[in-house]
Amino acid sequence: EVQLVESGGGLVQPGGSLRLSCAASGFTFSSYVMSWVRQAPGKGLEWVSGIDSGGGSTTYADSVKGRFTISRDNAKGTLYLQMNSLKPEDTAVYFCAARRVGQGRYDFWGQGTQVTVSS
Repeated sequence: EVQLVESGGGLVQPGGSLRLSCAASGFTFSSYVMSWVRQAPGKGLEWVSGIDSGGGSTTYADSVKGRFTISRDNAKGTLYLQMNSLKPEDTAVYFCAARRVGQGRYDFWGQGTQVTVSS
């Protein structure tokens, strides 16, 4: 079956770094646009970053631009989010999500991984 499994979350101090991974299976990963979306405690979903199906184009929310880097390895079926200079306001559950090229709806979502930024 289709699976998106996030990993790499944890507790980190402000200014620290984490790298999140999202392992995809059960679908043609290289045909999908991938995104990271987060949900802070008591808040709604916030889009963080996206990457096109081939990995040649990336976009970021203003809140993370310059600090986060999205990438993908289509041969491994894995999406990444390198998170540097972390701030307490980055604390959230981070989800990876997949949509087909040219479609507006996300077809698949992972279960999420918790990132906590605190001293």
